[in-house]
Amino acid sequence: MLGYGYYFDPTYFLVIIGAVLSIWASARVNNTFSKYSRVRSMTGMTGAEAARMILNYNGLGDVQVEHVSGSLTDHYDPRTRVLRLSDSTYASGSVAAIGVAAHECGHAVQHKEGYVPLKIRGALVPVANFGSMLGLPIVVLGLVFGLSYTFIQIGIWIFAASVLFQIVTLPVEFNASGRALKMLQGYNILTEEEAGYCRKVLGAAALTYVAAAASSILQLLRLLLLSGGRRDRD
Repeated sequence: MLGYGYYFDPTYFLVIIGAVLSIWASARVNNTFSKYSRVRSMTGMTGAEAARMILNYNGLGDVQVEHVSGSLTDHYDPRTRVLRLSDSTYASGSVAAIGVAAHECGHAVQHKEGYVPLKIRGALVPVANFGSMLGLPIVVLGLVFGLSYTFIQIGIWIFAASVLFQIVTLPVEFNASGRALKMLQGYNILTEEEAGYCRKVLGAAALTYVAAAASSILQLLRLLLLSGGRRDRD
């Protein structure tokens, strides 16, 4: 893809590195979650019960906790104020499930407190979706059909919006995990040892966001290199 004639495009190695990072991070979180899904918490609480307790303690009794199908599809929806927990979390009493549920509660608390990075990420969602869908195709069309350098630059700037979204996501996710660990111990939901296991689960999950951001940055760097080569030939 995006080669010149029959010559191999060396910048494609950046894409390969990003893909490897993403695959590694995904495997890491799945393995870590699977491992600590077999460790039952001392309280016997399920992920849904822990989430309900945390939300109530933080004055979020109006936030609903719902079940959603899938594995690790857990999320908090700020538009409807609903916290959705997946099959692997909702009814499970494992340390891993409680940790994931608490992490999503962390997002709900961020929303309540008006956490600035969360607001910025929310504002970037439509722009990021637009950028991820159209940015790369615009650049590819510009390079393949020899369109103007300005046209290619527009595509890069559009794609850069999705990269910015990935970067802003990092403090949001790390902060939610930090809140989760404090609340789990502060509310006596997990013991100190169990919190240590939970920290490993949330740490592995955080790597997926780091890998996604790194992959996007590498892709952006590749586009900049390709557009620079095109400019030199114009």
